[in-house]
Amino acid sequence: MKNIVAIIPARMGSTRFPGKPLEKICGMPMIGHVWHRAKMSNRLSDVYVVTYDQEIKDYVESIGGKAIVAKGRYERCPDCTAEALETIEKETGKKVDIVVMIQGDEPMLIPETIDAALKPIEEDPTVNVVNLYTDLKTKEEHEDPNEPKVVVNPKGDEAVYFSREPIPSRKLYVGDVAAYKQVCIIPFRRDTLLQFRDMERTPLEIIEAIDMLRFIENGMKVHMVYQDIDTYAVDTPKDLEKVESILSKEKLSYL
Repeated sequence: MKNIVAIIPARMGSTRFPGKPLEKICGMPMIGHVWHRAKMSNRLSDVYVVTYDQEIKDYVESIGGKAIVAKGRYERCPDCTAEALETIEKETGKKVDIVVMIQGDEPMLIPETIDAALKPIEEDPTVNVVNLYTDLKTKEEHEDPNEPKVVVNPKGDEAVYFSREPIPSRKLYVGDVAAYKQVCIIPFRRDTLLQFRDMERTPLEIIEAIDMLRFIENGMKVHMVYQDIDTYAVDTPKDLEKVESILSKEKLSYL
C-alpha cells in the first residue's frame, strides 16, 4: 500500500489577507476546515500542516493534528512542502510515495476530489504531478487576479499555461469561451516534488506567481483533471464572507 501524505502549507503573513489561516468560518479557524476535510479522505496515510508560525502549529495540535514549523523561508508553497516531506520521512522513518499538497486557503475542499487527483498518478507511471481544475462561472472570477486560471490542451488532460490574467482572452471572440481555474489540490510523486525544490525559479513562475509554471518552463507535463464542483479559495476578507455564507448552509459533521 502506497504511503500517501497530505501536506497543507499555511502562513499568517499573507500579503492579501494577513492572519487568514486562523480567521473563523462558522466558528472554526479556516485551517481547521481544511485539515478536517482532508482527514475525511480514506486514501491518505496521514495529514500534516506546515507553517512558519507557532500559533498555527499550536492550533492544529489542539484539534489533534500534526504540524511542522518550517526552518526555511520560501517564495512558493511546493518548496516549503518539500522541506516538510523530508522532515516527515526523518521523523517517521518511512519513505513517502506521493505528496498531496493542499493549499491552506481551500476550506471548501471536497474529500472525493483528492481521490480524483490521485487516480492518474497511481495508474500511469508517466504522470508526475496532477492539478485539478474547474469552470470559472462569472466574468468577475475570470478577471480576478487572485484566481489562477489555466488553459488546457484539447483533450483537457494537460496544462498549456497558467495565469492570473483573464485567459483565454474574450476580446477577439464573440462566442462562449471555456474558461477554467486551478483548484489547489496537487499530488506530486515524492521525487518530483524534490526535483521542483531543486530547480531554479523561472521567469514566468515569478511573473505570474504560479508554481506549476516552473514545471512547464522546464518542459515537464502538468496533468490536469476536470471536476464539476463549486469551490472558492479564500484570498481576501470578501472571499471569507462568501465561503462562510455557503458553508453555513451545510451540515458540517466536524463542527
